[in-house]
Amino acid sequence: MHYAEGRKTACEDVFPEQFAHCSDLNTTFFIERMIQAEKPDLVVFTGDNIYGADTTDPVASLDAAFGPAVSSNIPWAAVLGNHDQESTLSREGVMKHIVGMEHTLSQLNPFGVDVIDGFGNYNLEVHGIEGSDSENKSVLNLYFLDSGDYSTVPSIPGYGWIKPSQQFWFQQTSMKLQKKSKTPGLAYFHIPLPEYASFDSSNFTGVKQEGISSASVNSGFFTTLVEAGDVKAVFTGHDHINDFCGELTGIHLCYAGGFGYHAYGKAGWSRRARVVVVSLEKKSNGLVKGLQNIDSSHVRPDNRLPKNFMSLVLVYQKPFIWVRHC
Repeated sequence: MHYAEGRKTACEDVFPEQFAHCSDLNTTFFIERMIQAEKPDLVVFTGDNIYGADTTDPVASLDAAFGPAVSSNIPWAAVLGNHDQESTLSREGVMKHIVGMEHTLSQLNPFGVDVIDGFGNYNLEVHGIEGSDSENKSVLNLYFLDSGDYSTVPSIPGYGWIKPSQQFWFQQTSMKLQKKSKTPGLAYFHIPLPEYASFDSSNFTGVKQEGISSASVNSGFFTTLVEAGDVKAVFTGHDHINDFCGELTGIHLCYAGGFGYHAYGKAGWSRRARVVVVSLEKKSNGLVKGLQNIDSSHVRPDNRLPKNFMSLVLVYQKPFIWVRHC
């Protein structure tokens, strides 16, 4: 989102005639329209939720950024990116505020901040529907990790990465969950893995319009995911104008979609978000047997959302402007 200070914060990378009326509020309306169009069971934010460098009140920015998810009464979860902590609130402070917000399922860390690197490493279990055989067990496991911000090792430039302590936590959690049932999983974090660079136009779906801004070292987390065997897809943010999905060694590596209007984008290329659809298999008696399919190919651009409700219109001193224009 790169949310900053609402109406006072201008958009980036829109057409020249749109700058005068485009702001963080366009991001707000985009989320509202996505929620109304898709009616999701869970909303996930994959980091850079606020752009700390452009806000003097990070708490107010966080409240505004997540406001549409909170007001929808739909459960939501978030991880941190590399820009969230760049104002007056520390990285830990940002995550603590998120954890305290309404309707969030976000967690700080399972064993405290001194045991696992980062802030916001946690998992959620999605149980089967009421009345099914899987009512009291998970049919889908969700993993959320803090991929860091920037390297703290002088000899290693660039972005952060998922550290050994986090990988150990993931391994232990995955083994524990798989002992209960062989349930597939999804993973969410901000900075893409180096393996995202393995694809070209012949082996991915979607659009690649910029380089892969991963860490300059490979921490081995992709290998850890492959060894665990349960994660079927990974969703990241960070690179705003990439929205592709590619499969590598049985794992789909996907971008979640860039939808913040104060974030860099591409004029004329609509902001977008990814929709993940999980299907359940039914028995002959109508009860749900278990998870059948995960479809992560759905990308919803701003120009494909419904245009028939009032939050679409921004009213300023000048005439109306439709959100789809920027």
